[in-house]
Amino acid sequence: MSSANFDRYRKMTAPQTVLGYPESMKGVAVFPEKREVHVIDNHPEPQITSPTQAKMRVLDVGVCGTDREIISFQYGTPPPGDDYLVIGHESLSEVVEIGSQVTSVKPGDLVVMTVRRPCHDERCLACKEGRQDFCYTGDFTERGIKQQHGFMTEFVVEEEKYLNVVPHDLRDVAVLVEPLTIAEKALEQLWTVQQRLPWICPMESGLGPGHGHRAVVLGAGPVGLLGAMALRIAGFDVFMYSRSHEEKSAIVSAIGAKYIPAETHSVAQMADVVGPVDLVYEAVGASGISFEVIKHLGPNGVFIFTGVPGRKGPIEVDADFIMKDVVLGNQVILGSVNAPPHCFAAAIRDLGTFMHKWPQAVRSLITARFPIEQALKPLAEGAGGIKNVVAIGAWTTAGSTSQSHSKTAW
Repeated sequence: MSSANFDRYRKMTAPQTVLGYPESMKGVAVFPEKREVHVIDNHPEPQITSPTQAKMRVLDVGVCGTDREIISFQYGTPPPGDDYLVIGHESLSEVVEIGSQVTSVKPGDLVVMTVRRPCHDERCLACKEGRQDFCYTGDFTERGIKQQHGFMTEFVVEEEKYLNVVPHDLRDVAVLVEPLTIAEKALEQLWTVQQRLPWICPMESGLGPGHGHRAVVLGAGPVGLLGAMALRIAGFDVFMYSRSHEEKSAIVSAIGAKYIPAETHSVAQMADVVGPVDLVYEAVGASGISFEVIKHLGPNGVFIFTGVPGRKGPIEVDADFIMKDVVLGNQVILGSVNAPPHCFAAAIRDLGTFMHKWPQAVRSLITARFPIEQALKPLAEGAGGIKNVVAIGAWTTAGSTSQSHSKTAW
C-alpha cells in the first residue's frame, strides 16, 4: 500500500478526541527484563512543556537491523523509571503543534528528527558544541535505542533544534533520510581526510569530487544502496559487492553502478574487476568479509566502517599483512556513527537529487508499509525486502488551520 493510501486509511480509522489526538497511544515496545515485545495501546501521549518544543504526528518509521537487535534483547535501554522502551529511530512526522518560541517549523510541516541527544558532562566538548555524534563519554541518549523512547508511536514531542524540515514532494520516501545520513557523515569525513591529497580531486565542470575514483560498497541493504547513490552523485565509479539479489542488482544498475555477486566472485576476484580501490564503504556489519577486503585497498585509500557486527566468535585476521599495507600505502581506516543536523540537511537535499535522477530506483528501496497493529511482522527475522516501513499516522496536508494545528503559549 502506498503512503497516500495509508494516509487515507489512517484518517478513517484514527481515534479522535476534541483536539483530534488520541487520549492514549499505540506504540511498539520492548520489555527487556521480561524479554517481551508488544504493540501496546497505553503509551502516554506527550505534551509540550517548553516554548522551544514542537509536537509531531508520526507518519512513517523505518525498520532496521538495530530495531531487530533491540527486540532480540541484545541491547536497548528504557528511560529511567520505565520498564519498556518504544523503539524506532528512522522517522517522518508532521508538525501539529508548536511552542511560542518555535520559529523554524510550523504546523503542517514534514520533519525528520535526529536520533542522538547530548550527554551532560561539562568536560565533553563535542556534546557542548552540539556534536553528540562525537560524544567522548558515551553517556549520550538515543531515541528508540538508549534511555529515550523512540518514534514507533503516534505522537512525539521534541525540541525544535532536533527537527529537520522535509519538502512535501519527498513525502513518500523521506523515511529514508536517517539511514542516508550515515553516508553523508562518512563522506564528510572522507573529504576531510583526503585533503591530505589535494591533487586527486580535480573539480572539473559538472563532475563531483569523487570523479575518476573507484568505490566499493560492501552490503546491499538500505544503508549500502543509499550510500551507493550518494557516492554516484559525488562522481565515484561505484561497485557493490554482496550476495545475489535480482531487485537490488536492478537498483544498482539503474544508478549507473556495477553489482558484483559474492557467490560467483571471491574477494580477490572482486578486486580484479574493480581495479585499484580508492574507497571502501562498509555497510554489511560482517567483520570477516570486511577484513578480507581491507587487504585489497589501494594506495592512499580509505576504508570506512559503518556496520556493527553481532556478538559472534573471534575471526582470524592477517594483522601483519594489513598493518604493513596501511603503513606503506598511506591508508586510512575510520569508523563513523550517528550524524549531526547538517548531515540530515545534506541527506534531505541529496534524497531530492536521487528522486530527480532515479525516482523508480529510490521508490523501490521501500518494500512494504505495515500499519502499527502489524508492526511485529516487518520486525521479525527473515521479513525480507529492502526497507520495510511501519506507517502510523495520516498526513493531514499542510497548512491546516484546525484547532489541533496550533501554537502553544508557553
